[in-house]
Amino acid sequence: MESAIVATRQGKVRGRILENGVSAYLGIPYAAPPFGANRFREPRPPCPWDGVRDTAEYGPTVPKPRYPRPYDRLLPDPDVPGEDCLNLNVWTPDPGATGLPVMVWIHGGAFRNGSGAVPIYSGANFARDGVVFVTLNYRLGVEGFAHFPDAPSNRGLLDQISALSWVRDNIAGFGGDPDDVTVFGESAGAMSVTTLLSLDLGLFRRAAAQSGGGNVAQTPEDAALITRETAARLGVEPTAAAFADLDPARIIPVQAAVAAEVSMLPDPGRWGVTTSRTAMSHVPVLDGELLSRTPEDAIADGAGADTDLLIGYNAEEFRLFLMPNGLAGLITEDVLTPMASAMGVPARVIDAHRDLHGTPGELLAAVISESLFRIPATRVAERHRASTWMYEFAWRSPVHDLGACHALELGFVFDNLHVAGTEGLAGPNPPQPLADTMHKAWVDFAVDGAPGWPRYTPETRRTRRFGDPRNPLVSAPGEALRRLWDA
Repeated sequence: MESAIVATRQGKVRGRILENGVSAYLGIPYAAPPFGANRFREPRPPCPWDGVRDTAEYGPTVPKPRYPRPYDRLLPDPDVPGEDCLNLNVWTPDPGATGLPVMVWIHGGAFRNGSGAVPIYSGANFARDGVVFVTLNYRLGVEGFAHFPDAPSNRGLLDQISALSWVRDNIAGFGGDPDDVTVFGESAGAMSVTTLLSLDLGLFRRAAAQSGGGNVAQTPEDAALITRETAARLGVEPTAAAFADLDPARIIPVQAAVAAEVSMLPDPGRWGVTTSRTAMSHVPVLDGELLSRTPEDAIADGAGADTDLLIGYNAEEFRLFLMPNGLAGLITEDVLTPMASAMGVPARVIDAHRDLHGTPGELLAAVISESLFRIPATRVAERHRASTWMYEFAWRSPVHDLGACHALELGFVFDNLHVAGTEGLAGPNPPQPLADTMHKAWVDFAVDGAPGWPRYTPETRRTRRFGDPRNPLVSAPGEALRRLWDA
């Protein structure tokens, strides 16, 4: 069934009405296609259109690689062809309403995968519960984050800011309140959220970061190492002008190969310290224009002090990257210490974990879960000056020995446990009551500014533990290990 027609600043759109009465408007351009003269440039305004634009189906996705096996089955990531890929999707309970709270989702995928069209990110259930919900695409990999001497850096972040500006200017037409926006994301999306939080943009009132802190940013020098290596393999100069002569389809396999080497063999001597500590090849760059310091440092100095924050992590994040592919069984002591050290794990932390984990692979999964996710999230929570809530997701998947791994919480937060593809991570019978609880907490945070448990402070460190009915609220979880990081 067709939905009501909504007028945006670029033109009118018509979506469709879903089974639960929610109206969905999909694939709405918020910026011009990033090709031709717009390639490797800051986002430009979308072209207006005449008549009524059909927005019943997802729009094109940005250029990106496919996930390798077995992750293509664990993390569905659809490709929709077309150049008009800087688009967003809106779900609303009532386009004729006024003043509804708004949530904007920024997807994860290591800054090289993902889109707003991933099935588990459907905002229908948030809209069912009274929220106007938005997902978006942003440029990834080389297109969005490669550092060039002749192009603006952080194009993917600029895309996100452009999408949030579109929400400010247009969301009232879908029933939303542009002054009551919560921006949230997971993994690279959470790292994007803390980065946006550190910029004091005035485009959102609340923020939520799932499995991402504020320590992810490359120096220009380290980012240039990645650009030069990619350019050398492509046989071109390390400039935006040279890359613009190449089809993205030619760049992506080389980009993926470099990214795999960075993640599997983090080497500060080859890739730089700031790249090796995240084991990601393309991330936001400290360009001195948009970003002059890490989000963590900016937040410690008071950035984001007017924005409430919900932040957390999964108890066993890095098992996703070592268990399904069998890599955990290949990790030896000779691999463990150099890899963990390259990613910034102190020797004292490695030693403290030795009695807690049986194999080198399990030990590596534990210490990298801390270095990439738990400790950075905790540091942001400690330093953020507005109201802050902390959570830990502890429910353990029965699949692939994943445990409480990275991305497992997504189906619960979105209340989309039965969307196609979620069984890859969560198994065939994940607990719906846990989804009811988590989804309600995120809705309550967006609607009322409080997810339902005490605030986090450096003194109490109160943390909501989802998936552990015996200890749903704990103080200072993992305190002894945290102190080792701060020593």
